[in-house]
Amino acid sequence: MEKRLTRTEMLYSLGFLFMLVFAVGAFFYGVKIGSEKTEARLAEPAKQLGGSTKGNADAYQQQDLVSFYHTVYSPYREFQNEWIATFRKLSAGQLTNAASALNELSDAAEQAYKEAERASVPANSPLLASAQLQLLKSLRMFDEAASRGAGSVKDAPGAELVKALTTDAYYVDGVKYALSGQQDYYAAMLKWSASVNPDIPGEYEAPGGLSLADWKKLPLTVKNKVAADRLNARRSLAAFYPQDLASRVDEFVHSGQASAMKMRTVDAVIDLLLKTEAVRAGDFGSSKDELYSKELLPQLPFFFPEQE
Repeated sequence: MEKRLTRTEMLYSLGFLFMLVFAVGAFFYGVKIGSEKTEARLAEPAKQLGGSTKGNADAYQQQDLVSFYHTVYSPYREFQNEWIATFRKLSAGQLTNAASALNELSDAAEQAYKEAERASVPANSPLLASAQLQLLKSLRMFDEAASRGAGSVKDAPGAELVKALTTDAYYVDGVKYALSGQQDYYAAMLKWSASVNPDIPGEYEAPGGLSLADWKKLPLTVKNKVAADRLNARRSLAAFYPQDLASRVDEFVHSGQASAMKMRTVDAVIDLLLKTEAVRAGDFGSSKDELYSKELLPQLPFFFPEQE
C-alpha cells in the first residue's frame, strides 16, 4: 500500500520547493542586474568616447584646407590644365605628334598621382579625405585614357581623336571623379566657413529651381559650393574654378543682363554662360574687390592671387 506523507512532511517539502524556486529566481535576477551594471559601466566610456569623437567630427581647419590645396588640389589642377591645353591643340590641329603629347599627359597624370597620394589628410575631415580619394581615382582614369589614346592614334585627325578620347570610358570616369573631388573640397570650405560664422550653413543643397533672388542672398562660400555642384551635375571639366563661375553669375545679375533676358533661375544663367564659354579662369579675381570685399573666405591662393 502506498505510504502517504504526513502533514509535517508535506509542509516541509513545500517549504523546500519554495526556497529552491526563490533561490533560483534570486540567482538569475542577480545575474541580470550584474549584467546590466557591467554593460552600463562599459557603455559609459564608449559613450564619452563617442561624444568626444562627435565633438571633433567634421572639423575643418583653415590650415587643413591650405595644406590640401598645395598637396592634392593644386597638383591635380596643374595636370587638368595641361590636359585641357593639349586637347585644345589637338582640336586645332596644332600638334604634329599626338601620340607623344598623349604619352606626356599620361606621365603627368602619374606624377600628379604620386604627389597627391603622399598628402596626409586629417581623419576628422572626411570631406577632404573623400576629395583626395576622388581626385586620385580621377588621375588614374586620365592616365589610362591618355595611354589608350596614344596607342590608337594612327592617322586620325585631331578633332576626331579628341572626340574618341572624350567618349572613352576611362575619360568619362576621370571627369566624374575629378568633379566629385572638387565638389567635396568646396563642401569642406563651406564647413569651415560655418565654424567661423554661425550664420553660414555648414551644408547647403540648392533646389533645382534656385531663383536669382535667393541666390543674391547667399554667402560667397555657399555660392561657390553651388557652382561646384552645378559643374559636377553637368560633368563640365573646365580651366576655371567654381568661384569664377559664381562671380560671372553675380556679374550677369548685377549688370542687369539676367533681368533684360527675363531669366529667373541660377541654372538658366549657368547654362547660358557655359554654352557661350563666357567664364574664364581669373574672373573671380577681377570682380572680387567690387563684389566680395566683405565676404568670408579661407586664405587659399586661388582666392587671393595677389598674395602669391
